Parts: sequence; structure tokens; C-alpha cells
Amino acid sequence: MAGPLLEFETEMFLSLFGCDGLLVVAEGMGVDRILLQFMRVYSEQGSLVLLLNTTTPEQEYFTEQLRVEGVTHLPRTVTSDVQSAERYNVYTEGGVLFVTSRILVVDFLTDRIPAHLISGILVYRAHKIIESCQEAFILRLFRQKNKTGFIKAFTDKATAFSSGFCQVERVMRNLFVKKLYLWPRFQASVNTALDRHKPDVVELHVSLTPAMRAIQSSILDIMSACLKELKRYNPTLEAEDLSLENTLGNAFEKTIRHYLDPLWHQLGAKTKALVQDLKVLRVLLLYLTQYDCVTFFNLLESLRSSQKNFGSNSGWLFLDSSTSMFVNARSRVYRVPESKKKLKVAAEVKRELVLEKSPKWEALTEVLEEIERENKSSQHEPGRVLICASDDRTCAQLQQCIKHGSDWLLNRLYTRTIGKRDSAAVAALELDLEKRGKGRVKKVSKGKEPAQKKNTKTTKTKSRPSLTLTQMVGKQETGEAAVMGSSGDEDELMEEHEGEEEQLKLDLSSDDYYGILKEPLTVIHPLKGCTDPHSLTRVLHEVEPSFVVLYDAELSFVRQLEIYKANRPGKTLRVYFLIYGGSTEEQKYLTALSKEKKAFEHLIREKATMVIPEEREGREDTNLDLARNLEPANATTNTRKAGGQEQSREPSRVIVDMREFRSELPSLLHRRGLDIDPVTLEVGDYILTPDTCVERKSVSDLIGSLQSGRLYTQCLSMTRYYRKAVLLIEFDPAKPFSLMARSDFRHEISSNDVSSKLTLLTLHFPRLRILWCPSPHATAELFLELKQGQPEPDASAAQAVTAESDLVAESTDLYNPGPYDFLLKMPGVNMKNYRALIKNADSLADLAKLSQNKLAEILGNANNAKLLYEFLHNVADVPAPNKDTCR
Repeated sequence: MAGPLLEFETEMFLSLFGCDGLLVVAEGMGVDRILLQFMRVYSEQGSLVLLLNTTTPEQEYFTEQLRVEGVTHLPRTVTSDVQSAERYNVYTEGGVLFVTSRILVVDFLTDRIPAHLISGILVYRAHKIIESCQEAFILRLFRQKNKTGFIKAFTDKATAFSSGFCQVERVMRNLFVKKLYLWPRFQASVNTALDRHKPDVVELHVSLTPAMRAIQSSILDIMSACLKELKRYNPTLEAEDLSLENTLGNAFEKTIRHYLDPLWHQLGAKTKALVQDLKVLRVLLLYLTQYDCVTFFNLLESLRSSQKNFGSNSGWLFLDSSTSMFVNARSRVYRVPESKKKLKVAAEVKRELVLEKSPKWEALTEVLEEIERENKSSQHEPGRVLICASDDRTCAQLQQCIKHGSDWLLNRLYTRTIGKRDSAAVAALELDLEKRGKGRVKKVSKGKEPAQKKNTKTTKTKSRPSLTLTQMVGKQETGEAAVMGSSGDEDELMEEHEGEEEQLKLDLSSDDYYGILKEPLTVIHPLKGCTDPHSLTRVLHEVEPSFVVLYDAELSFVRQLEIYKANRPGKTLRVYFLIYGGSTEEQKYLTALSKEKKAFEHLIREKATMVIPEEREGREDTNLDLARNLEPANATTNTRKAGGQEQSREPSRVIVDMREFRSELPSLLHRRGLDIDPVTLEVGDYILTPDTCVERKSVSDLIGSLQSGRLYTQCLSMTRYYRKAVLLIEFDPAKPFSLMARSDFRHEISSNDVSSKLTLLTLHFPRLRILWCPSPHATAELFLELKQGQPEPDASAAQAVTAESDLVAESTDLYNPGPYDFLLKMPGVNMKNYRALIKNADSLADLAKLSQNKLAEILGNANNAKLLYEFLHNVADVPAPNKDTCR
């Protein structure tokens, strides 16, 4: 289905096949095709290859591709469904394996995977391999146990290496590779191959309507004002990154978070409001060019009426540019005659509908008419058509527009939104006037007015047979459009295919397409938001279109079309490229191109100056990244001398709960020289010594566990079964936090405050120790210090401790947990004197028989004895219930 590799793709494959390395390809240039070629080579019993960092839909796609090509030893997936005893057999059968990271880490640590038999590891999305991630841990374990296997990494996100110091070198260090292969779109062999069989591209620069251009100008003015205010309140922010051009890009919110997250708790309300305003304004820009005039006006109206979220906090609503934007947005939908403006009721009823059509709709109609004429005049079979739009909502609107016409769609949207609201307003006004006895207002049906408006332009598309929507999966808008959601009315509009007489059935495996015509086959498909990331690829190869209409620009798909055409040199392919000239849509596309080009130029320069040690690949023990530091970071030496001879320190052991392997701490502990023993623990997350149990919580976990009461149960179990129970709270040093606002601090304890709950927890469990760690690195060093000079824990003993165990750390035979807990809560009893009470009283009943003097003798403190005696013997001074109130 995917076709043979092109010349430059073969060159990519051979270079990486011959030597381990990191392959960075331009987005959309088929990095998955190269990966698939490697999978094809290694899908045999004679090799065992692990593939990391793939999602389930991707795994299904790759497997299906290999099955179509006739590969017999297909890749298999190892998940928790495969029992640990069976996994060794699966590994020894060879081939390519998809294994979840958590399982792979555990199997490497427990030697359940035959590391010496592994031929190599393929790493997808290599830009995500940072030091503390699970995949980096897997690669380090692999290289420690296997010095001959290969490591080959793939990514098509060159821009991911643009931020951070020596980012690409750090990723390569974690991957244990020393070769960097760069394949930008402007590479000479790529240009030669793709230019030889270029598709016929027709660029249609659609003009914005005057009202749309005015609205865009107003939004950009407001965004500039917000950016100036943001810089004024935060002068330390990088001015270059907060330019208006970068604000339009998809990565803007990530950039803002990068700068503001560490300071978020310190920022004033004004700064936070400005960040929110910029998000809203970005959505407005998207809606302006992506959807119709009614949808855009509805969004504006909802913003103005939503006092809770955008009322007094959004100053931009009161700017002149904002007023201009509202006026122009309304003028695209309707206008009120001058003679009627003074009459409130008439203004609501007798407005004149404008319902400005989207210029792209008209351009699309003209394109389809041109394709139809060409198909009719052609001697060959009519060419199939693929229309690609940004998301599901756009696709559904295009389907309805082609099926019923733009006038019908706009009238429908108006009637179901603005018309419905106005009818309700008029009805309410009528009722009010009736009550006041001031006569009736003539009722006008909003449904009839649009019907009287005749279509000014009929296209051939409309005269075609019944056009039906075959299947639509996932109505949610993706990306920024999801911020504001969609109305139920529009969803209802999108589902109108259910009553059609003729249903179009397309034999496509993809689940995210919209069928339009049978002959010639015409399909609309979203560029984003598909449940299957390769859905668009499937449709492209199954429909095999002769005409592709890019309703929205998407850089990766443009490149995909180039490769698709180069693989079919004898077949015609015409691509219609619709874009609003001089719009933010065009600017976003050009910015994306520019950013990727700059990213590759940066990588080329970095590659030229990069200093890579010879032992980088870790095939020799000289690689320091494979060495395990057996001493804390503050230690001055790594060995101890005894009798003039150096003695290397044996690695310590930590027992780790299996669920903790989702975090980065086990990887860092192993790096620090601690052996990891993964088991399933019911009590605690980490067992450092036979007496020390640690429960690790992030700040969000801590708050959730305190509110649910789960942390109390966990602390109860830890303090019952271990002498040293530790609650470890881990937070990110780049994101300072406080458990409560300064204004909320109060002297009394409240059951609603997190700080109060934490205080009560420490009062309830006086032996519980709380450790605050600013990062997993600090936690790893702390664990080493806590283990110094202590005996090693036993995995089987730790695993045997459950919530129902009878084991108690203090003594197994002397007492039961229930009375013991109750004793510790009594007045006058503390951790220093409770053992003396246990020795002198076999039960709580015996304790109550002791005199105050005897208690003083046992406790060694008269005040404590008095408190305990009065608690046991004095009747609480509670008034007797009133019989009348009890009836």
C-alpha cells in the first residue's frame, strides 16, 4: 500500500542501517516509511528487536502494513495481559516486539528478558527521550547488559531541538548514539527526487471579505495591546518570543507556559487575565477563517454575555477595536434598516438578513465544478476527489454546504441559533406588554424569513443525486476550536443524514471520513483529530485521488502528497491549495515553514561543532553514562581503603512497587547505584530498609489523598508495620507552590484546609516523618543517605505485608493493632511511655482497674497519670436529653 522507497528514502535507510544514530526528517516526509522498512527487515525469528514509543493505533497500522506485504512473522505486542511467566517465551520467539515501557523496565531489572539475545532497539519519537524518562532507563539497562545490539532512533520534529541548551546532544547521549542524520526538505537529493514528479499545484489565494478583513485587523490590534500590557507587567519576559507573529503559531501557549509556569503563583490577576485573553483572541482568529459568519457571531455574543469568565476581567471588550469587531461581525449576519433603529421591538423582528458566505465555500464550489467539467471531457475514468479540511466541524459544514448549498446552511444555522433566541425574546416582550395592557406586538415567524430569500447562485453540485454523510466519528473539535465548544444545534445539523433515501457506502478502513459522491468518488477528511493517526494516509492510498483539494493548509500533508505523487510517476495528481491571502491563516503556514527551516539550520550548525566522545555508544565500559555512582553526590571518594587496599562498595537494594515505574525516580535510583527490586507492594511505595517504608506523593496526589482520606489509611498501614514510616512529598522546583493562599492562613484548624489536614495527620501519627524533596534527583540522593549503615530490605517480607496482615513492627505477639491504636490516642499516653503501660496491663479493661497512683508509678509522670485516670473514670458532663425533643 505504501509503495517502494524513493531514492532519498533508500539513502536514509542505508545510512542508518549501516551505523547507529538519530535520524531527523522533515515533518511529513515519511519517517514512518523508514521505520516500517526496518521492521520489515527484522520481522523474522532470527532476530529480537524492541520498538519503543509507539501508540496502539500506530502499532495496529504498522502490523497491518506488514501483513498486506506478506510478512509472516508479524510484530507482537507485550502488555500486562501477557503473564510474566509467558513473556520469556514470547521474547525468545524473536521478531519485532511492541512492549510497554513499564513492563520492559521490570523485565530488564528481573532478568526476565534475555538481554544477550536482543538484536537491537528501534526508538520512535526520539525527540522525547530525556534523561529521566522510562525509555532512557530502558536504553541504559540494555546497554549495560548488551554491548553488541544496535540502537536506531527516528523523529520528524526538528523544532523540538530548538529550545534548550545542546538539546540534540543531550538526546543523543540518552540514546547512546553518536551519529546524527539530518534530512530537511531543502536537502539536494530530496529536491531532485520530488521535483522530478511534482504534482500539478493550483494555488488559489482567496480574498477575505471587507468585513472579515476589518475583524481580523481589530483582533490583531487587541492582541498587540494585550502583548504590550503583558510585557509591561512582566518586563523579564523575552520580547522576541512574545512577538505578534509567534502569537499566531500553534506553539505560542507552550512558550507562554515555559516562561510563566515557574512564576504562576506569584503573578497578579491582571497577568493571568491577559494570558487568558490571548487564548480567547487566538480562538477568535481561528473561528473567523475556519467557520461561517453565524458561528463566529455566536461566539462573540457568548463572550460578551459571559460575565463570569470574561466580564470585568477582560478590558479588551471595551476597546474601540472591540466595538468595531462586534459591529462588523453583526453586519456579516444581518443589518437593521435606519428607519427601524429607534424601535426596539421592530429592530428585533424586522432585521434584514445578510448571511455573508465564506469566500472559501465559493472557491470550493468553483473548484468542484472545474473538476466535474474536466472529468466529463476526459476519455479516461473520472478522477476521484479528496477534500481535506482542518477538523470534524469544518468537514461537516463542507458536507452540508456541498449537499444543500451555502444559503441553506447559513439560513439553517441562523434559524437554530440567533433566530431561536430572538423569537424567545419577542415572546417574552409580548407577554410583558399583555400584562401591562399595552396591546400586542405582531408575531413574526423567524423560520419564514430565510425561506423567502432566494438562492442567487445555483451550482451543478446541487443538482446531483442525494448526497449523504456515510460516517462521522468523534464530533469534538480539536485544537483551539475545542476551547469554546459547539452548540447542540450544529451537532444536530451534522447528523441530518439519518433520514436519507440513498446511503453511500464506501469501502474504506478509515473511520474519520465524510462521503459526498459515488461517481466520481468524493471524500472529505479531517487533517486533525482522527482517532487513528494514519487515517489520512489510509484514505489517500485507498481512494487514490486524481484531485486533492486542500481546504486548509497543513505542512505535513503537503509533503505527504509530494511523496505520494513521486511514488506514482505515471498517474496524474492535481492539488488545489485554498488559502486566504494576506490572512493570519497564511501567516501561520509560512511561520511553520520558517520555524522548521531555522530548526534544521540550527541542527546543521550544531552537528558541525558537536564534540562526541568515542565511547558514546556504550559498547565499552568506559562510557561514564553507564557507570553507576555508588556514593552520594556529596561524597569525596567512590572507594574506601582498608589495610591499604581499596574496597569497592557493594550496591545497595531498594524494593520498589511496580506502579512506581511510571515515575522517573526508579531510573534515577538505579543511576545512583542502587539495585532495584520490583515487586507488588500493598503497603508503601519504596522499602529502603527492613524498618523504613516510604509513600511518595506529588503535590496534586497529596491534596487528592488528603481530601479522599486515602492518605490516612496508607499512613495507618505504614506506621503499624514499619518502625520508620516516611511520607515523601515531591514537587517541581521550577513550579513553586503553596498548599493554601496567604490570605487563608488562620490560627484555628479547619477540616477544609489542606494544611490543617496535614497538621492533623502528623498529630494522629506522631511517628510519621514527612520529607519535602524539590526533585526526583534530590529524592535519589536522600534515599542513599537514609540507607547508609542500614541493613538491606527483604523483598519477600515486604511483599507479605498487606493491609490485613497481623504483623506489627513493634511486637508480633504482645498486642493487637486495634487496642494498640486506641491506647496511643488516650490523654497522657505518648510514644515514650506506652510500652510501660503494655507491660503492666494485658487489656484496656485491666488498664481501667489501675489506680491513679499506680498509673503515676508506671508512667513516671503525675500529670500524665491524672489525665489518663480522669479520661478513664470521669463521666462526661453532657446534659440529659429532653424527652419532649426526643418524641
